[in-house]
Amino acid sequence: MVDAIATLARWVQLVSNLILLGSCLFLIITSTVKQIHSEVWVGRLERLFPWLAVSMLTGLLVILATTIVQVTGSANSLGEYEVWLGLLGDTRVGQIWIFRFAAAILLLLAILYLCNVSKTRWRYALCVAIATLPLIASSLASHAAAEELSVTAVMPYALHLILAGVWFGALPAFMLLIFDKTNKTNKFNILRRFSSVALPVMLLIIFTGLIVANQIFDGYYAALVATPYGWLLSIKIFLLVIILLIAAGVRSYWLPLLNCKQDSDVSNGNNGIRRWVRIEFILALLLLLLATIITNTTPAKHTLIENWPFSFRFSVIATWNQPNVAIQVWSGVAILVAAIAILQLGWLRNWGIKRLIFIPALLFISGGAIALQALTIQAYPETYRRTPVPFDVISVAHGATLFAQHCVECHGPQGMGNGIKSRTLSTKLPDLLIEPHTIEHTPGDFYNWITNGMVNTDMPGYIDKLSDEDRWDLVNYIHALSRGYQARILTPEIVPNKAYVKPPVFSYQGHDGSPGTLQEFRENKAVLMVVFSWPQSMSRLEQLKQAYGRLKEQDVMLLAVPNIDLVVEDMKQLIAKELPFPIVTQGAAEIATSFALSRRTMSHPDIIGRGTTPDHMEFLIDRKGYLRARWIPSVDSSGWSNIDQLNLQINALNREKMNIPFPEDFVQ
Repeated sequence: MVDAIATLARWVQLVSNLILLGSCLFLIITSTVKQIHSEVWVGRLERLFPWLAVSMLTGLLVILATTIVQVTGSANSLGEYEVWLGLLGDTRVGQIWIFRFAAAILLLLAILYLCNVSKTRWRYALCVAIATLPLIASSLASHAAAEELSVTAVMPYALHLILAGVWFGALPAFMLLIFDKTNKTNKFNILRRFSSVALPVMLLIIFTGLIVANQIFDGYYAALVATPYGWLLSIKIFLLVIILLIAAGVRSYWLPLLNCKQDSDVSNGNNGIRRWVRIEFILALLLLLLATIITNTTPAKHTLIENWPFSFRFSVIATWNQPNVAIQVWSGVAILVAAIAILQLGWLRNWGIKRLIFIPALLFISGGAIALQALTIQAYPETYRRTPVPFDVISVAHGATLFAQHCVECHGPQGMGNGIKSRTLSTKLPDLLIEPHTIEHTPGDFYNWITNGMVNTDMPGYIDKLSDEDRWDLVNYIHALSRGYQARILTPEIVPNKAYVKPPVFSYQGHDGSPGTLQEFRENKAVLMVVFSWPQSMSRLEQLKQAYGRLKEQDVMLLAVPNIDLVVEDMKQLIAKELPFPIVTQGAAEIATSFALSRRTMSHPDIIGRGTTPDHMEFLIDRKGYLRARWIPSVDSSGWSNIDQLNLQINALNREKMNIPFPEDFVQ
């Protein structure tokens, strides 16, 4: 019940705000006609303004009250003065509400001023400017702003709301004008002027809506048809399409009738516009109600799709390189373009309504079917299921062990599909190392295959042999294997402002008992991770000891990771060296195993047999958590053996100002 009241209050507040903005803007457009301010419809419209402003304030008060009830879980808290002050003063939601309420009061004062002075365009413009303030404040409480409070995150949403006000908010004024039978001005000129503004505004609404949706979905577009947020948005889009069709019909057919010389044509035009704009307004109210509900629904990218409801999905990455796919897709696109052209031609040539709808619709359906069919691949209930196991070194190392136990005989020691049993199988196995198999399929696809096997192949299911977590560990290992091969582009020199390789995360404990995680250095320090062997790497560790002061000045965290668990005697020898940086003891084996997958270089791809792990490797991880450079002494003889070269790379990293997200902690 509280949620329903809160939604209704938000809807009333939003509708009132948009109507005030759009109506004042409509009056600015129409006020080029001198006698317009004395028209009956203008008086009726302006008499609504104070009520709308009061509705905004009332809606905001109800929103605050329902928020308190939702937070505290009790309606009795509404009588506690301290609770109100605590929410307003100590929370971001409360502070944004104060901004919204103050802007709404300012708008009410501007409206009262407007209603008691002579009407001029600049006074309407003042009200328009003030009416945008509550909308801008509302955008600060949006899903996008909740994740990143920045201009780039908030501006598209704020513009989307303001543009919606320009279109929807003008509809009441539009209707009052068209229903006013005493109007002495030329309705056609006024409405045509507004229509010329409404078209680009609607296009901008769609454009900003796409930007906002892209932020909300964040590449997780399958949620559009498999989550409550996606379903609501799909209904909203459907309503918008109907509204656009109505608006197009009014603009192209009914509005020109107002400029005819025959009274019967003008009367038909008035009646048609009244009927269809009334329907458009009702649908727009429903659309705004849906938008209000969506705003308070869990965003798509944070919603889990436990069971994908379809047996197929669309994927450009997985299909584009298949024979004839590109030709088929572009053919479908060409048919869609032809459908749009024929629709426009039909409007110009005044085709009958059945012909105008049937032919373009047939082409739209045909073009869409041709293009989408080529991009269709098989999907499973688990396809979009998100892995519950982090992409960390423990999972990857355990996955490597499981792979060696259950998968090597068929898939080969490096996952290239060349195991000792591969030639006896009925189907050719994919190359999990070199080919982009992990990019073309989701983690959920791999989980399904490992769990249930693959139909019409020799791939068995392991649901009875491996636990759920074991199967996800295998998925993580397969991704680490592929990412490791992609890391062969790394060299001892970074590529400025280019970050691609995402390493697995890890936690560790140093020889001095100090714990830590890779993630804790993000935004603070670059990490130089040295995977060493003992005593072969003794001289290099001594060199790093001498250079540690400079590295520390450069905000670098140096972690020394033995490539195998050291015996007690070896560890004592290392500690005796008094190295100023941590020697990882707990977690070292998993870190070394996981990062060894990134040992391959362009000159030494290491794809023969089981591969060879170098005795010494060094990895440079930037402040965002991306793997940026790598030095393997056995491959790159010079590299960072000269500490000055290492310092140059670190200085280059420190100069970067990239604004990119951190690597995901889970494979996607």
